[in-house]
Amino acid sequence: MTESAAPSSSEYIHHHLTNLVGGTGFWSIDVDTLVTSALLGLIVFGFMASVARKVTSGVPGRTQAAVEMVLEMVQSQVRDTFHGESGIVGPLALTIFVWVFSLNALDLLPVDLVPLLMGSVGIGHWKVVPTTDPNLTFAMSLTVFFLILYYNVKVKKFSGFMHEVLTVPFGAKMAPFNLLFRLIEDLAKPVSLALRLFGNMYAGEMVFILIALLPAYLQWLLGAPWAIFHLLIITLQAFIFMILTIIYLSMAHESH
Repeated sequence: MTESAAPSSSEYIHHHLTNLVGGTGFWSIDVDTLVTSALLGLIVFGFMASVARKVTSGVPGRTQAAVEMVLEMVQSQVRDTFHGESGIVGPLALTIFVWVFSLNALDLLPVDLVPLLMGSVGIGHWKVVPTTDPNLTFAMSLTVFFLILYYNVKVKKFSGFMHEVLTVPFGAKMAPFNLLFRLIEDLAKPVSLALRLFGNMYAGEMVFILIALLPAYLQWLLGAPWAIFHLLIITLQAFIFMILTIIYLSMAHESH
């Protein structure tokens, strides 16, 4: 095969699903995931901060109204779901929803757009959607997990937390079984958070790549309906990650 020959289907798929990795072994990092997620976070939250600085008490403009709708939706979910007292849950929920939605929305860009742009400056691989990288989704879910542990100890104190771990749900005489069930329950939280987001976004990205391999007329015929449907998926996945975070933190604030 010559250099000018078109890649095969498997080579095309592999190219789009390969991260730009820096380093080797355990200490390697996915550079494209880190750069894209950080840059998009700066853009999105910088934009929201600029809107907040220009907010008016009168009739809001379209941009302010859109931001207020998102804020009110998140506040409503926190009020209805979170039953403790914490100043961090609302901002955290808003950050999660907006950031995850923004990262997911990159999947709506044309499949070849970013790789072609990166290839033009000599970068061979650049995976576009950070939430299709399990390293990112697990990092986010583990952050939530550590917050759960922190608030369990802070609210219930260490003695109260251990009493709950060893006595719920079967009583003190069944402490080993209570501990086992609690470990399974707590470990399932970050795993399910990470894998749900990763799995849905990875599958969606794969569908877009497969559509890109089809003839041009089929790309238009199938790509537009899938993009519309996928818009619902990326919104739903951001909402699920947010609402489960609120629920888990609410559980951490409850004393039995």
